[in-house]
Amino acid sequence: MQKLTSVDEYKQIIENEKVIFMFSADWCPDCRVIEPVLPELEEENSTFTFYYVDRDQFIDLCVELDIFGIPSFVAFHKGKEVGRYVNKDRKSKEQIQEFINTITV
Repeated sequence: MQKLTSVDEYKQIIENEKVIFMFSADWCPDCRVIEPVLPELEEENSTFTFYYVDRDQFIDLCVELDIFGIPSFVAFHKGKEVGRYVNKDRKSKEQIQEFINTITV
């Protein structure tokens, strides 16, 4: 999973890629639980590019996108938000895949 490096990069990515951002933090125990399955999810959903967004590094972006719980996922395609799975609850691989399956582009 690629790591977001700047807000400018974020703006470029949402305009040009079919993308899912995972909002997380190093200190988040629920985020660590899903870490082992993320490579599988990326491989099984290769039509999307996945980016890791550090909540602490991009707190203003999180506020802008109403991300108040982690781990959370937001999908974009051609500059528009096309899906979100945002809450503070622990998520399973199956729940994340169900969210990805609901994304229509």
